[in-house]
Amino acid sequence: MRIAMLDLPYTSVIAGNEIRWGKSGQGPALVAIHGTPFSSQVWRRIVPHLIDHRTVYYFDLAGYGQSEMRAGQDVSLAVQNKILAALFREWGLDRPDVLAHDFGGATALRGYYLNGLRYGSLTIFDAVALAPWGSPFVQHVRQHEDAFSGMPDYMHRALLRAYLQTAAHKPLSDEAFDVYSAPWLGATGQSAFYRQIAQMDQAYTDEIEGAYAVMECPVTVLWGTQDAWIPFETGQKLAGLISDRDCIGIPDAGHLVQEDRPEAIVAAVLKNSLP
Repeated sequence: MRIAMLDLPYTSVIAGNEIRWGKSGQGPALVAIHGTPFSSQVWRRIVPHLIDHRTVYYFDLAGYGQSEMRAGQDVSLAVQNKILAALFREWGLDRPDVLAHDFGGATALRGYYLNGLRYGSLTIFDAVALAPWGSPFVQHVRQHEDAFSGMPDYMHRALLRAYLQTAAHKPLSDEAFDVYSAPWLGATGQSAFYRQIAQMDQAYTDEIEGAYAVMECPVTVLWGTQDAWIPFETGQKLAGLISDRDCIGIPDAGHLVQEDRPEAIVAAVLKNSLP
């Protein structure tokens, strides 16, 4: 059964990038920030369970999903927190709840420590936040971006499918593969996929790691205990730095908790943002 896709009917031009976004629901604001190599559609199994309690804002990071993709574009972590801060201003949000995954976690943390953004609560999971990060595959692509961008389509599709599966502990459905692969296909999408990998740089988390301290809002750190990209121990360390609560391990979940255990995210958001 196919899960309904999230609608992103709005476009905002921020830092020279067309950013697609949407919102749904009623109640206090919650901003959901996706990671790589995903899009806001990673929340399609989460948002329907929150809209009776929250107005959920979701968007595609620059260079991802339905947002603009173009040659020479800066899609690094250096720009994503600036876009987040601009969206907060455009949406008129003051201390919304925030839900963040992977690069979205880094973006939320950079927004807090560099841009002065403040949150009503933060639910962060399997986040890119502490050194070291960046797999051997990432390092290889960074050295050979042009070669990967020019691969035949069938090879790119096979590599993309294999890469996506390593994010999940359970086998991904064909529907999930289709959703997460779609933005990265075709000449524009394929180039954009390797562009965002080539711009992954640990310097952007090193920049804020020394500033980590317990945040001025309730912080829940979740982590898939079977995360093959960023180990559970990293989540425990992060929780010790930014939260007054221990990291919560999610059994039978890998890096892509949204597919492996979506109910754990819904429960954590609602519990973390209780008044």
